[in-house]
Amino acid sequence: MTADGASEAVPGEAAFQNFIRLDPSRIALLLDFDGTLVEIAATPDAVRVSDDLRALLARLLKKTGGALALVSGRPVVDLDRLLAPLVLPIVGGHGAEMRLHGDEIVHVVASLPDALRRRLPEACAFDPGIVMEDKGYSVALHYRLAPTQEERLRRHVVAARAAFPDEKIEVLPGKAMFEVKRSGVSKGEALRALMRQPPFAGRQPVFIGDDVTDESAFASLPELGGIGFSVAREFAGLAGVFSSPAQLRDALQVLATD
Repeated sequence: MTADGASEAVPGEAAFQNFIRLDPSRIALLLDFDGTLVEIAATPDAVRVSDDLRALLARLLKKTGGALALVSGRPVVDLDRLLAPLVLPIVGGHGAEMRLHGDEIVHVVASLPDALRRRLPEACAFDPGIVMEDKGYSVALHYRLAPTQEERLRRHVVAARAAFPDEKIEVLPGKAMFEVKRSGVSKGEALRALMRQPPFAGRQPVFIGDDVTDESAFASLPELGGIGFSVAREFAGLAGVFSSPAQLRDALQVLATD
């Protein structure tokens, strides 16, 4: 859609044109990973990063003067494994951890109670298609391979959360996924913290996401003077919607070209 609500002749073309006009020397480029930079796979472990994408991100890191970061629900170590040998600044776990320089990962919150981390995976017995990610500070249950189990899984997660009333935890829904995490942790708060750090400070943040888990990041952009784009999903107040991760990668290629 265009700004006046009219349909685009080519889906995502307005986002593409608005994005490639940006000046890499003046922006902080902040990218969600799954569903944004790469296509969502059947399971988190099935995602593969091509050498071409690694090379593209390395060029963008240089063109932005180091002001490029991944802002993802995945743990930092998971993204490092996928991107190796490339090392990028990363906000992981929806803001629960951050690694900007060197090897030090700063953890913002404590792990979930062990009893809760044992109870949540019991849902995997419902269907072998339910896949669990235990990140310590959160547990994600993916049902992309078991879509008929969505409501049963939702009830299980809500009941598990209710069994720990004294813990400050919340349920974060996503694409074919429920994640139980510490309260007060969000991508929006992470962006606020990130934009106070060099080399991001003083630049215009440009955040690109694709899911409801990115809403807090989009909401933080006005106060930061930033711009938001999404992939394949409409959100209010953004500069454009790319049709797919592939179209976003094409736009990034243009931005990275000398």
